[in-house]
Amino acid sequence: MTFKRPYSAGLAALAVGMFAATAAYAEPTVNKGDNAWMLTSSVLVLLMTIPGLALFYGGMVRSKNMLSVLMQVFYTVCIAIVLWVLYGYSLAFTGGSDFIGGFSKAFLAGVTTDSKAATFSVDANISELIYVCFQMTFAAITPALIVGSFAERTRFAAVALFIPLWLTLIYFPIAHMVWYWAGPDAIDAAAKALAAATDDAAKTTAQAALDAVNADAGWVFKKGAIDFAGGTVVHINAGIAGLIGALLIGKRTGYGKELMSPHSLTMSMIGASLLWVGWFGFNAGSNLEATGGAGLAMTNSFVATAAAALSWMFAEWMIKGHPSVLGAISGAVAGLVAVTPAAGFSGPMGALVLGLVVGVVCLFFCTVVKNGLGYDDSLDVFGVHCIGGIIGAIGTGILVNPSLGGTGIMDYTTGKIADYDMVTQLISQCWGVGTTLVWSGIGSAILYKVVDVIVGLRATVEVEREGLDVVEHTERAYNM
Repeated sequence: MTFKRPYSAGLAALAVGMFAATAAYAEPTVNKGDNAWMLTSSVLVLLMTIPGLALFYGGMVRSKNMLSVLMQVFYTVCIAIVLWVLYGYSLAFTGGSDFIGGFSKAFLAGVTTDSKAATFSVDANISELIYVCFQMTFAAITPALIVGSFAERTRFAAVALFIPLWLTLIYFPIAHMVWYWAGPDAIDAAAKALAAATDDAAKTTAQAALDAVNADAGWVFKKGAIDFAGGTVVHINAGIAGLIGALLIGKRTGYGKELMSPHSLTMSMIGASLLWVGWFGFNAGSNLEATGGAGLAMTNSFVATAAAALSWMFAEWMIKGHPSVLGAISGAVAGLVAVTPAAGFSGPMGALVLGLVVGVVCLFFCTVVKNGLGYDDSLDVFGVHCIGGIIGAIGTGILVNPSLGGTGIMDYTTGKIADYDMVTQLISQCWGVGTTLVWSGIGSAILYKVVDVIVGLRATVEVEREGLDVVEHTERAYNM
């Protein structure tokens, strides 16, 4: 989702100043249909998280820990929403540096019913408040994914402290680095001003202005990495943080010795289905416009998900001698993860291949690799989200190729699709993957240690045996 910076009064003034000599500047318009679609998409992404992710995770833990998972997910959504409007939106989507934004929009300063946010198209904006809400749902679901990695043994106090710290120091910077840029209107205006310049001095000034607009972007964005809906920002980011947490907190008491079967695959099936439905807001909504691009992202989200579910199911059937519901729904989620960065860039046949590949690879990591290394990633956050996100991010660099049915990458300076070079694009994708792994991996490790010192990460053995629901929340999921 190559997000655009909200269109600000300062940016408008810059564009007017550069282009006034050649043409009257037209204020970007807001399309009511685009607004309606983005309102719907925002609600769909919330549906992914609560109840979708909550039920998906909750059904996979033991019944004595069902409420603890639901509470952790629900709390995460609530704290993320509050932090987003206080300062998260400003840090992620305003200028400041290559790595983090500023506080010019803290407390949503200047964000009104009349302010606008840019989309993928020149002179096509959406209402900024809607953009704020859409981005808010991404900030909410990303840390919620992490809790599945250390489910059933982590104190709620630790989660309550870790999540806001992680959002502030990991998610907001990564979102800024990957998705922040000046937007198509600014680039288009600066490019037109350069084309209209008539003498060397004017051309030099106009070129400097265009360079400044292009430089107003996040670190990873300027490396050329593309991420349509969050392969790096959401899935790799949360997946590696989850693995670090699972390693530092340690295995569940009795892990590998006691049966820890999901207590309700029925609920997990419902949750996975809600995830798939809500994911259309996640991926198709990331087009930011109700156009054919949204249709492409929707099609790819159908195709890759179904392919990955079948891929995982049949591979498991061949290896273990039976297909499982857990395998099918896990494969579906892996497909959704992998297609997320590629949804608006790949053609449908590319998405099909991506789904077939990621289903098998994620199955391998969730079984062979996990068992071989012996770590306890309770709900396979690393094996599905981090590995699936990496496959999707790298695969996007290949599938965006127009000769493979991809859309190519728009160069807003020329107004045309840029020439594609696979090696260059793959290097750019690796910058995105590597930056996310390092920033989130190291940063999360530090935050876990800080939280452990302040409140303690791990529940006691006695609490684990009794169940987090009764001890931590004095409630039971089921009273029968």
